Amino acid sequence: MIWKMWKKGFNTWEKTTARYLEEMLKSPLILEPSGKLLTAAMKAKKKSDDATARWWGAMGLPTKTDQERTLHALNQLQSRIMDLEEQLQERHSAED
Repeated sequence: MIWKMWKKGFNTWEKTTARYLEEMLKSPLILEPSGKLLTAAMKAKKKSDDATARWWGAMGLPTKTDQERTLHALNQLQSRIMDLEEQLQERHSAED
């Protein structure tokens, strides 16, 4: 009984709140400043990432891009080795 009353009240509150928030979030008064804030945050992150990469590079350490490039090359080499191992295994099986 109490649970049903609480659930009914909660559902009413949730429906009303969702309707209000949906209308509020469609408002240009909310969207435009939020968009500008997000843009500013992304520009700040980009500058921070660039500064970090320059610092790592100046220290002679690999940057994130360098690490990703190296990892990609290692993955390609691993794939080629696996292909060669399969070919060798197929040839060895064919000889038997």
